Amino acid sequence: MAEVLLFHHAQGQTAGFLAFADQLRRARHTVHTPDLYDGHTFASIDDGVGYAKKVGFGTIAERGKKATEGLPSGLVYAGFSLGVMPAQSLAQTRPGAKGALLFSAAFPAEEFGRPWPEGVPLQIHMMDRDKWVLEGDLDAARKLVSTVKEGELFLYPGERHLFADSSLSDYDPEAAAHLTQRVLTFLRKIDSKP
Repeated sequence: MAEVLLFHHAQGQTAGFLAFADQLRRARHTVHTPDLYDGHTFASIDDGVGYAKKVGFGTIAERGKKATEGLPSGLVYAGFSLGVMPAQSLAQTRPGAKGALLFSAAFPAEEFGRPWPEGVPLQIHMMDRDKWVLEGDLDAARKLVSTVKEGELFLYPGERHLFADSSLSDYDPEAAAHLTQRVLTFLRKIDSKP
């Protein structure tokens, strides 16, 4: 099965984030969930973003890179919102990536100093009226997917940001179920590749 390095969002390793990782594990995938926040969780996105700013986004990215130590190169990199930063960076810069899953955020490929790697499939999932993604992430996602041969952008109706986290008020069960099914299909395809 696929091996996934999954990064949490700005509110930290919430119960819903960990439950999502467990869903992937129940499908027999190996999932690593490094804690970029040293055990801190936050009641709101704003508080979590405030903590990330205090620690420094560069430090958060470095913690993401450090999380790969001792792990094989053939990983699927995945991240929710803030966690997209290290996930996308590693997918683009660490050799051997098998794929990338970006939830509720995306960056222009240029942000990480090189184009998207040839042959690395990508899925991006967002809500179409999410105020956070409308500030540039949706445009970045569309542009990025247009350059990736196996790139897919899934837009869900609504304005919730962390809609796949079952422990938060943003949770949307229907959209989360669609996202999870698409992710599991993506991982099965990755696993079936030689």
